[in-house]
Amino acid sequence: MTSFPTPPQPPQPVAESRLRRIFGFRTRLYLTWAAMLGLFASFFLSFDLKFSIILDKLPNLIGLHLAPNGFLQGAALTLFLCLCSIVTSSLLGFITALARLSKSAVAFGIASFYASFFRGTPLLIQILLIYLGLPQLGIVPGAIAAGIIALSLNYGAYLSEIFRAGILGVPHGQREASLALGMRETVIFWRVTLPQAMRTIIPPTTNQFISMLKDSSLISVMGVWEVMFLAQSYGRSSYRYIEMLTTAAVIYWVMSIGLELIQARMERHYGKAYLQRS
Repeated sequence: MTSFPTPPQPPQPVAESRLRRIFGFRTRLYLTWAAMLGLFASFFLSFDLKFSIILDKLPNLIGLHLAPNGFLQGAALTLFLCLCSIVTSSLLGFITALARLSKSAVAFGIASFYASFFRGTPLLIQILLIYLGLPQLGIVPGAIAAGIIALSLNYGAYLSEIFRAGILGVPHGQREASLALGMRETVIFWRVTLPQAMRTIIPPTTNQFISMLKDSSLISVMGVWEVMFLAQSYGRSSYRYIEMLTTAAVIYWVMSIGLELIQARMERHYGKAYLQRS
């Protein structure tokens, strides 16, 4: 059968190709964000905000000044709580995931019970149980310590399922090929399985950390001077709740964007092999 050559495509006009270079994907993306941000700002400006109060309380909300007890406050305290909880919950989640993947019935039972309880009960109840219940056993945690423990236990249960799914998502043939090369089981896990699983683990894990950042506001019920506690206190004393709550929302959003940027950087790092292959 005779195949006819494909007729050549007419060249694009120079002006059109230049416009495409100028208004590429990134440019259109930034313009869309700018438009949405403008609409967002105009919506809040319609509330007749009193910016003098915002500027007066902003340093404390950000955490530029220390609290009366000499410790952190505002966004600085929120970041401290989340950083400690991220490290602890990641360790708990990783250990629980390994226990769920093990062949030990005891380890599997403990891990599954832990994950079931802390995923099946509200975080606020867990915070209050730790803060108010442990003193009845003779253990008196501070408000900040109780908040870190509650956030770590709660999100460790969720992260365990993410880690377990990421590890199981690595094709079994990768392990078999590594065994054929004479690699040990521990080396295979740390050098072959886990790096490939990270590409799947990172997006949902970062999503959990962003949720943790926002859920840290629940610790304000114990009187911890984090962003939400200060916003409510300043709003109550000045009768300007909208200004304080709007400022708190923007602060949480900025911190979440920081986590999103870290996520994007880690995804590029662990996805290099897949980008080169494609």
